[in-house]
Amino acid sequence: MPHYVLTINQRDSREVGDLVGELLRSLRPVDTVLPFQRSVGDEAIGIVPDARTAVDAALIALRHRRWNVGIGVGSVGPVEPDGPAAGGGEGALPDTQSLHDVGGPGLVYARRAVEEAAKAGVRVPVAVDGPDEQVAEEAQSVLRLIGQLVLTRTDAEWAVLDLMVPGVRGQQRPVAAELGITVQAVSKAVQRSFWNEEHACRPAAERLLALVDAVQLPPSSP
Repeated sequence: MPHYVLTINQRDSREVGDLVGELLRSLRPVDTVLPFQRSVGDEAIGIVPDARTAVDAALIALRHRRWNVGIGVGSVGPVEPDGPAAGGGEGALPDTQSLHDVGGPGLVYARRAVEEAAKAGVRVPVAVDGPDEQVAEEAQSVLRLIGQLVLTRTDAEWAVLDLMVPGVRGQQRPVAAELGITVQAVSKAVQRSFWNEEHACRPAAERLLALVDAVQLPPSSP
């Protein structure tokens, strides 16, 4: 059973200071196998249980426009007393809150992915790595398209979207009432932000992420 490791590091800490604490607060609602925590410097790592949660967490980070996001798909297990990581598998993670207690290919893939996301010229800084490189690239491509929609939204659009629930009908009128704006303004914000299109595309990203570990090969050395 694969795990989904997210390694997230800051793009602009020299200009605006260390914002890892703010990132960790934004990720608290995310369901995790190992909670997001600072790893070193301006970087955080967390392990989530499934592809859907990985997509959720990645888009939360991208929303803030300050983070490189790497998603590694692969096994993660406890570190043995003599140092090497266990091979992973269902139930392999210990009941722990510390990154120091885990290791495995999933973490290696996440490291390679975040390094790819941080490269110059990458417009939407999210990348995916795992045993099946072709499927990882496909998942990455879909995530970058969705991420572009997230990155370009305004604060006014987010004020509307944060009150919306995907798949629920009849929301626009109560959202308009809560914000003190017209229903037409809510409708325009939803349309301009491509919110419906984002949520229509998320299952494709989730399905591809779930297939990245299908061949179960160990990561090669950089």
